[in-house]
Amino acid sequence: MLQKPFSLSPADEAKLAAAKAWFRNAGYGMMIHWGLYCLPAGEWKGRRMEDIGEWAQQYFRIPNAEYHRLAECFNPMLFNAEDWVKTAKEAGMQYMVFTSKHHEGFAMFHSKVSKFNVVDATPFGRDVVAELAEACYKHDLKFGLYYSQDLDWAHPDGGGYLTGKTWCGDKAWWTNNWDYPDTEKKDYTRCFEEKIKPQVKEILTNYGDLCLIWFDTPQTISAEQTDELYRMVKTYQPACLVNSRIGNGYGDYTSAGDNEMPEDGQTDLLFETPATLNDTWGYKAFDTNWKSPAEVVRLRRLCRDRGANYLLNVGPDYLGRIPSVSCDILREAEKLWEREGKS
Repeated sequence: MLQKPFSLSPADEAKLAAAKAWFRNAGYGMMIHWGLYCLPAGEWKGRRMEDIGEWAQQYFRIPNAEYHRLAECFNPMLFNAEDWVKTAKEAGMQYMVFTSKHHEGFAMFHSKVSKFNVVDATPFGRDVVAELAEACYKHDLKFGLYYSQDLDWAHPDGGGYLTGKTWCGDKAWWTNNWDYPDTEKKDYTRCFEEKIKPQVKEILTNYGDLCLIWFDTPQTISAEQTDELYRMVKTYQPACLVNSRIGNGYGDYTSAGDNEMPEDGQTDLLFETPATLNDTWGYKAFDTNWKSPAEVVRLRRLCRDRGANYLLNVGPDYLGRIPSVSCDILREAEKLWEREGKS
């Protein structure tokens, strides 16, 4: 188990133990990647990108001054939180994990830390996280939030600049090095103090009980900063689980690599496989390489047989719709699962 020593009261220890027991038996969840990247949908100025749609800003090296104007166009008039939650429930899922802020740095909640958020920067003007939290509560679906704690391309000191590694076949970097090319001047601690910590506090204190926080891509964050984030979570919500992608050996459960299936012998761990229905996480209009319902059931069964949860992603479009083909696959997969007696 990945977890550094942290002292909780007996009552809070009991809450955390109950949360871990719930997670071990949850089995199946829905991940949702939704942000400004749904607007380009994998294309920019006559070019199509390879790889995953939520990395569009990196792939095309779009300056913030240009990319952030996408917020002026973000008005998903068909978004309905209850419809999303009902889709997850009908698919047999036990929890939902939503991207409160991805690497582009755009908050899908009303943040007082940065005006670059869905309420203040868009004509839509609604707090997506708040609406999803309320819908999950209403329909008895556990709710968790993804938060990119290291990479933030909107901030001059966002992380990812220490590795020197590239992404997507050397077509993208981890850090924003087109707007902020001078690595020597970057100091992730400024980003951590100015944006990361206060926004994590916001999502912990403004949206009710979270079943988990799903951190991602730890590269620049120090062990001391990871420890501070982990302690913050446990201070405000002791029963909120933290995944291993918080970094530096911390976490209440192990997140596998993307679309990575668990190995035999991992059943003694709390383990989760994050996976996609096609080849992308964020909406990419031309990605039609969909998994069949039978393949979804096969992978879900493989995870269950090895004691892991299967967290399956959908990427809503710019109007706020989970693509109908995704919904069809999930519904048919659940029917097949039930027919096979895999409850």
